[in-house]
Amino acid sequence: MSVLEPGAPPQKVTLDGRYCRLEPLEERHADALWAAISGEGLEARYRYMSSRTPIDAEAHRAWVRAARDHAEWLYLAVLDQGTGLCGGRHAFMRIRPEHRSVEIGDVLWGRGISRTRIATEAFFLTARYVFQTLGYRRFEWKCNDLNLPSMRAALRFGFRFEGIFRKDMIVKGENRDTAWFSMLDEDWPELKKVYEAWLDPDNFDADGQARARLATTR
Repeated sequence: MSVLEPGAPPQKVTLDGRYCRLEPLEERHADALWAAISGEGLEARYRYMSSRTPIDAEAHRAWVRAARDHAEWLYLAVLDQGTGLCGGRHAFMRIRPEHRSVEIGDVLWGRGISRTRIATEAFFLTARYVFQTLGYRRFEWKCNDLNLPSMRAALRFGFRFEGIFRKDMIVKGENRDTAWFSMLDEDWPELKKVYEAWLDPDNFDADGQARARLATTR
């Protein structure tokens, strides 16, 4: 029986792709991120987030400062390579290096990033870091089971549904049944090929629209 060794925790790294750049979330990202998420639809964006909806730019800036210094989660800013502006963020959560397992969560991708190749590449760069740099065995995605867009995103990205943890949490005074999804190290080699093919510039038209769907269903 082989001995399974623990891994190292995620670090504050910078990850560059064709369309996006991931770097540790800092206060300097706050204004551009606020511009990408504020206005119409702000409440909906925060409907299933653990944090309350910021009332203004200063409240959001204070949240960014707190997230930057979070004791347990590590936040990454998502920047558009074309503009250099931050339009989204997500975090490494439930970091368990002793089990070589981590969760991507608290995902908030704003206008210009959500549902674009930037968001897909941001996920790809994160997953590649988890499996190929950290050498982790398990990558997790969890969400409120009422959050259908998040559940669809998990399946699109290639996660497998594992089940519902009933009455798992109380969030903002409401019950949360949590849907669990996972991706394993043995899944990654094939998924990596799918992502690289989909992210190839030849797969996009002049308007940046994908010619083919991201077919990760296994």
